[in-house]
Amino acid sequence: MRSQHTASLAVLAGLTLVGALSGCSTEATPPAPAPETDGGSSAGTGTYADGTYTESADYQSPNGSETVEVTLTLEDNIITAVEVVGDGDNPDSRRYQGEFADGIGDVVVGKNIDEISVSKVAGSSLTSGGFNDAVEAIKADAS
Repeated sequence: MRSQHTASLAVLAGLTLVGALSGCSTEATPPAPAPETDGGSSAGTGTYADGTYTESADYQSPNGSETVEVTLTLEDNIITAVEVVGDGDNPDSRRYQGEFADGIGDVVVGKNIDEISVSKVAGSSLTSGGFNDAVEAIKADAS
């Protein structure tokens, strides 16, 4: 029994040594390939013309299709001003669009337009879909 135990320990020690030495290879590891991106990603690195741009975009809410109008002012790809106007007919839609409009400046002003992707502002998560689509249209306009 003792020789079987000793043999098992020897095999285990050998495997541990081989595993440890394999990490000491002197070959350079090739760099990982760059991640693939799709053409619709908002994480681009475009150069945009300074100016003020306005676009509208639709999104779906429990009350149906809604539209927001987004106006952005850009200087050196940085958002310096933002205004969002909603057209909600339902009181809940108007409330959420208003809360979004009141809070969006704190989220995006001072940021590079390519680095923003809004998901929720002041409790409003659906309005952000329309906002993000309008921003993509503004980026196309400003290119």
